[in-house]
Amino acid sequence: MNPAAAPNPTFSHQVSARFARQAHHYTQQARLQQGVAWRLAHLCRALPLPDGPRADLGAGSGLVGQALRHQGDHQPLLQLDLCPALLSHNPLAAPSNQLVWDLNQPLPEQLQHAALLTSSFALQWLDDPARHLRHWCGQLQPGGWLAVAVPTSGSFPQWHRAAAAAGVPCTALDLPNAEALLAASAQGGLRLRHCHRLQFSRGYGSSLGFLQQLKTLGAGTSRSGRLSPAQLRRLLDCWPSDGQVSWEVLLLLGQRPNQAPSP
Repeated sequence: MNPAAAPNPTFSHQVSARFARQAHHYTQQARLQQGVAWRLAHLCRALPLPDGPRADLGAGSGLVGQALRHQGDHQPLLQLDLCPALLSHNPLAAPSNQLVWDLNQPLPEQLQHAALLTSSFALQWLDDPARHLRHWCGQLQPGGWLAVAVPTSGSFPQWHRAAAAAGVPCTALDLPNAEALLAASAQGGLRLRHCHRLQFSRGYGSSLGFLQQLKTLGAGTSRSGRLSPAQLRRLLDCWPSDGQVSWEVLLLLGQRPNQAPSP
C-alpha cells in the first residue's frame, strides 16, 4: 500500500493532477503566492531554532524555501508535496531533499520533533484544515516553530455575491475560517508570535480573466460541480466588470513552548 495514499484520494489526486498539468506555468504566474512566501520567510529567517528536522509542507515549486535562501537562510528545508511535477520545477528539491506525500495523512516519522515547519497556500486543499493544523503543531519539538500562510473564507466576496445575484452555485473552493484555524493552533499548544490577516485586492481584467488565472495556476479544483455554460454566463454578467477580486490570507507564526504552562 502506498504510504502517501489519501483518505479522500479522489479530491487529493485531482488537485495534484491539476497542478501537474500547469506546473511549468506556476512560478511565473503565482505573483500573490510569491509575495506571501516572501513575507513568511521574512518572519522565519532569524528565528532561534533548535536542532531538528525542517520542512516546507506543500512546498510545490519551492517559493518559501527560495525566499528563505534569498534572505540569508541556507539551512536545508525538506520539500514535501503530493505533486511530483511541481517538485520537478523546484530548485531545492534534490532527490535527497524531497518527499512525495499527501498532507491529508499524518506527517512522516522523519518530521517528528520538528524544529521548523512552514506551509504557504497548501492547508486550504486538505480535507480538514483545522485538524491538520493541530497535528502540525503537535509534531513540533519544544522550542520548535510553525509558520503558515493560508487563504481563508473572507476571500472572493465578489465571486460569492455574483453567484448569489445570478442564482447559481458558487463553485469557489470552500476555504477555512480564520477563527477556526486560530482556535486549532491554540488547541495544538502553539504560542503565537505573529498573527495577521492580510487583505489583497487584485485586478484580473475581467471576471473571466480571474477564473482563467486560477486555471493557469492549476488552482481551479473545487469540490463543487462545474457550472453549465448558461450558468457561467449568468455568473459573469453579475460579476463586477473591473475583474477585481479580494483575498484574505491568514499569516501566523508560533512556537511550541519549551515547557507546559503552570496550572
